[in-house]
Amino acid sequence: MAVNATPEYEKADARYRAATTPADQLDALQEMLRLIPKHKASEKLQSDLKRKISALRKDMTSGAPHGASQHVDPYHLPPGGAGQVVLVGLPNTGKSSVVAAVTTAPVKVAEFPFSTSHPVPGMWHWEDTQIELVDTPPITADHIDGGLVNLLRLTGVVAIVADESSPDSLDQVQTMLSLLSQRQMELFDLPAAQIAAQGRTGKPGLIILTHTKMNDAAELSAFAELLGCKLTVCPVDCQEKRGFKDLAGHIWRLLNVIRVYTKRPGQKPDGSAPFTLPVGSTLADLARAIHRDLPERLKFARIWGDGRHPGQQANRSEPLHDKDVVEIHE
Repeated sequence: MAVNATPEYEKADARYRAATTPADQLDALQEMLRLIPKHKASEKLQSDLKRKISALRKDMTSGAPHGASQHVDPYHLPPGGAGQVVLVGLPNTGKSSVVAAVTTAPVKVAEFPFSTSHPVPGMWHWEDTQIELVDTPPITADHIDGGLVNLLRLTGVVAIVADESSPDSLDQVQTMLSLLSQRQMELFDLPAAQIAAQGRTGKPGLIILTHTKMNDAAELSAFAELLGCKLTVCPVDCQEKRGFKDLAGHIWRLLNVIRVYTKRPGQKPDGSAPFTLPVGSTLADLARAIHRDLPERLKFARIWGDGRHPGQQANRSEPLHDKDVVEIHE
């Protein structure tokens, strides 16, 4: 039985054979695995692709043989905080300025293009939690680094950054949407779980407009209408730090997580470091986040929160809500 590979698969295969860096090879292999027809005749090829991906990832993340130089993948950035947001855009759109405005990350804010040569993560302290923002090298119509594509596939939210003061701000966003679409990476104004539930493939995403002078909802609506997509548009002023509260709210919605505080019997809750869990998590999930063995030892818990009786008793299957306070009893 023939594999019957599609033309898109053949293009990815050609890109893999022409790739000169491990990151580009990994991106092409992952695309081949996504595109290959899934049936009995392709099982061996699927297995070979998975083996190559595994070996390549191991080479990229492990140390080199003794005496040889160690390869470090700059795009290997495990998510931190309540969730990770990767900023992408064309040269000089203000990605670094956004990260510098709300984090202490050592980003380079410059008037000239290509000042960012590698991804730089920074923690945004928002309310009582942290959101990780990642500044990235600029993308051009001719090139998008394979390592960056891999990072985007693993991140929580993709944020396209465009310069609203530029006459081609619409083109900046449309170019980015097109480049991502070519890599089978559609962006949606939905959390990842809802995208998957609808049978779609893509990432949660939004648009950040820098150097903006937009002052009302009508201007934003007009920009979004001209853009022709349904992503949320978030204008920010990095110098005066305006617009970041709304931006954080939209990011939080797309990350689709909740904050849960814990307390010991007879003591006040620790409000400085809440646990962050996916929406829909239960008391058992919280126990597992505290310690892997705790779900088995858990007898019951008392919960305080909106819509609850203060200190109501709950079992391990009880759904949790944002800002619940939980007292574990073993």
